[in-house]
Amino acid sequence: MTQTIPYCPAFEGKSIEQVNALLDDACLSLSIDKVNWQKQFPYKPLTSVMLARTDDTLFIKWHVNGIMLKAVYTEDNSDVYKDSCVEFFCLLPDGKHYINLEFNCIGTCSASRRLSRTEDVQHLQNDELKLIKRYSSLGRRPFCEIDGQFTWDLCVAVPFSILGIDGQLPRSIRCNFYKCADGTSAMHYLSWAPIDTPAPDFHRPEFFKELFFN
Repeated sequence: MTQTIPYCPAFEGKSIEQVNALLDDACLSLSIDKVNWQKQFPYKPLTSVMLARTDDTLFIKWHVNGIMLKAVYTEDNSDVYKDSCVEFFCLLPDGKHYINLEFNCIGTCSASRRLSRTEDVQHLQNDELKLIKRYSSLGRRPFCEIDGQFTWDLCVAVPFSILGIDGQLPRSIRCNFYKCADGTSAMHYLSWAPIDTPAPDFHRPEFFKELFFN
């Protein structure tokens, strides 16, 4: 089935907080529900992602409901995957390098362009990271792991230039969305598109799935 990211010109000029409030009603909604390593990591927090775009920006909003919450990293390009974390990996048509954007639940971002997990890794610089606008329903203050039932949203605005798109949009991109929390007591590794590897590994572009732009 073709899945298309809708064009929403009304989002142009809106703050990230305003887009966060509007996105639920005008978006492509996807479930991040693949438990690829069921035996080792069966926990499955309820996670979805919503997408829309303007001419120059991709908007992504994750919605999470789970039993644990952690956010200790506050500096961009730190180990946010150890916190309560959501991620977006993207590969352009005919591209070799993919970009990985990783956010903890308070919006701290780690991002790079790379050929693989270990090959030609180029971290985004601070001036690029500052272009990614972020809104978290939890605020931006860090906290150690807390138990309970929590629902939270993270909305980000990613300029297409960050993804390597300058000028006309391609017809489609290949990508995957993830939910993880490596450094917590409720470790989990969920994806939107399934991943067929023996152990958790999100850096596998051969399993990315196609999304279209309208």
